[in-house]
Amino acid sequence: METADGAGSGPLASYYRKYGSLELLLRYARGRVRLFWGRQLFMGLAFLVLGLVVPPLYALAGYAISLAGDAADCLLLRQADALTRRGMREGTLRLLTSLTAFLHAAALSAAASVPFFVEMPSLMAHTHNEPLFTIGLLAGAAINAGLVLPYHPRAVVTKLLVYAALPVAFLAYEIIEAPVLAPMYNLHLAGLAVLYGSFCWFLAFVMRNSSRARSHTLAQALQQQELESAYARLYEQQMEAKRLALVAENANDSVMLMDRDGRITWVNDSFTRLTGYSYEEAVGQMPGDLLNSGETDAATIRQLQDSVRYARPVRVEIRNRRKDGERIWIETSQVPMLDSAGELETLIAVERDISAAKEHARQLEEARIAAEEGARAKADFLATMSHEIRTPMNGVIGMAQLLRDSGLNEEQDAYAGTILSSADTLLALINDVLDVSKMDAEGVSFSRANFDPRACFGETIQLLQGQADAKGLELLLDIHDAVPAQLYGDDRRIRQILMNLAGNAIKFTEQGRVTVTLGAEPAAAGYDLLFSVADTGIGIAKEKLETVFDRFSQADAAISRRFGGTGLGLAICRRLSEAMDGNISVSSELGAGSCFTVRLRLGLARAEPRAEPAVPPRSAGLQVLDGLRVLVAEDNAVNRVLLEKFLQAAPVELAFAKDGREAVARFEAFAPDIILMDMSMPEMDGLEATRAIRTLPRPQPAIVALTANAFASDREACLAAGMDEFMSKPVNRGKLLELLEQLAPQVQSRRAG
Repeated sequence: METADGAGSGPLASYYRKYGSLELLLRYARGRVRLFWGRQLFMGLAFLVLGLVVPPLYALAGYAISLAGDAADCLLLRQADALTRRGMREGTLRLLTSLTAFLHAAALSAAASVPFFVEMPSLMAHTHNEPLFTIGLLAGAAINAGLVLPYHPRAVVTKLLVYAALPVAFLAYEIIEAPVLAPMYNLHLAGLAVLYGSFCWFLAFVMRNSSRARSHTLAQALQQQELESAYARLYEQQMEAKRLALVAENANDSVMLMDRDGRITWVNDSFTRLTGYSYEEAVGQMPGDLLNSGETDAATIRQLQDSVRYARPVRVEIRNRRKDGERIWIETSQVPMLDSAGELETLIAVERDISAAKEHARQLEEARIAAEEGARAKADFLATMSHEIRTPMNGVIGMAQLLRDSGLNEEQDAYAGTILSSADTLLALINDVLDVSKMDAEGVSFSRANFDPRACFGETIQLLQGQADAKGLELLLDIHDAVPAQLYGDDRRIRQILMNLAGNAIKFTEQGRVTVTLGAEPAAAGYDLLFSVADTGIGIAKEKLETVFDRFSQADAAISRRFGGTGLGLAICRRLSEAMDGNISVSSELGAGSCFTVRLRLGLARAEPRAEPAVPPRSAGLQVLDGLRVLVAEDNAVNRVLLEKFLQAAPVELAFAKDGREAVARFEAFAPDIILMDMSMPEMDGLEATRAIRTLPRPQPAIVALTANAFASDREACLAAGMDEFMSKPVNRGKLLELLEQLAPQVQSRRAG
């Protein structure tokens, strides 16, 4: 792009360089210096003629004055180029050259006035002085200066003002000296006015000619520049067309050109490789007639037709037919090229074979469906395993509890305690496996609410105190003052993390202490809850630290044999920590203990509706169950016996059903107040039986799900079917009786009403 300061190249740039303000000044300087000796030759001849009229010494003095002024001016002008290269500003240079021009004009005016001073003394008595030589010499100098007015207006105007002032000054002086001759000098003044007017017209003529010449030159430069630009654009277009033609001819994608009717006008070699049709076979044909397989949907065909009809781009996938009949998937992109009137001139279609991508997508879809089926099968398997394992575990733990409470001797009581301890350990392992599996199948679910972190940690540590006391360990809890009284989060999950970490610390520590430290730091919209569990136990080898959070991983294979466990506890802790926008880390030294640090992002406590403090119901013991009718729907004989033993001492009337269908029948005949309903039973499961009971026009009992299924979805399914409570197996006798005591007032009032 050309700029007014002459940057760039080309005719326009040359014009701006030639007629730029500084360039005109420098051209003025160069011209003045180049014509210096020509001017001196002219001035020498003029003063030589003057020397024939006046004393030669006066003529020589005038010439010397003129030469000195011109030389002073040219000395500066000769250095103009060098001064600009050294950094002198254009304004400064113009001012200096205007001053030297004034000196030159003053010197020339002084030289031209020599005849006036020479003649005045001798002729004053006889006649007036005729300043024709002065006016003639100054007029010649003025004409010479006026010709370069466009180059340096300030210097030229300075000279012209000096030249014009001298004759006026002479005439004014003579009028003052000889007033009687004033009318004659007035005629001279009128002549000067005419001369000056003519000279002003001459200067205007010079400026107009210069302006016209510059305008004409600028127009020529613009026209030439436009021609060169047009030629450059044309050349670039030709090169671009050649490049595009080479690209189209050698492209791996099929390229097809169509006219405004949609007929093929040109194809490249890739089109032939893709479709099997040669150039000659394709040109003049409609693409649809040549390639349509009949398997492309009608909407896509309409899009392609509309692309031709309305000259708009389109990108679609179509099912084409090759010349040999093979079906292929094509991705086609059609772009319209419009003429100057906005009408379709050419339609460019670029096509690519995507058959392999389509096949890959189909395989991915099949793999996704298979993965979903696998996930569903895994969930079904886990649900089945949960039920099948927890059902016999319910019998084992329940019978062991009954056995221990049956008045055993010390040795037998130890055996029963060992059975219960082993069963509890096995149940913990099962719970860990199912917990991880539930997280994989359903994700980590949270039940957030306001809670007291101090109470949460204090109660959890209190639960573990018995284990620590049994091993003779100190179990310490240190809570920092910065911990707020209330936070918003899932305290059940936090207890789960703490139970895992502190339980592990107690398990792997033989002597010393386990220290739990709780702190908090303000964070965005809440707090970061920080707690650590440090012990003086066996420690972890440095090379094993990176794997302790992996599933089914132990720091040493002998640990699982010595201490037990699945290696899932820490994996669960990490999963829960990350789900709460936090993290867990460990530092340890073999033989010197370990320290696990957890950071959890929790919210600020939320405002809750103020409620009256609930008064806990005072339990009246088993007497509250007096006369209560309880129906047990359970297909497992051992569990039926177990529940019968659990409720043997309670003043309730018991009835049993072996499946859901029998449960519905016994409901109608027995009219129970509470039904303990198993979910998985033959003939009719617990959910169907519950729905059937809820539809009967009879007083409705409280239905409690007693199930080995441990997933949250199972609980939701039970509540959705119409059950009132959910209790997972293995069933604890104390919790069962406690639940019955809670339900008794409700069902008794329902029966009374």
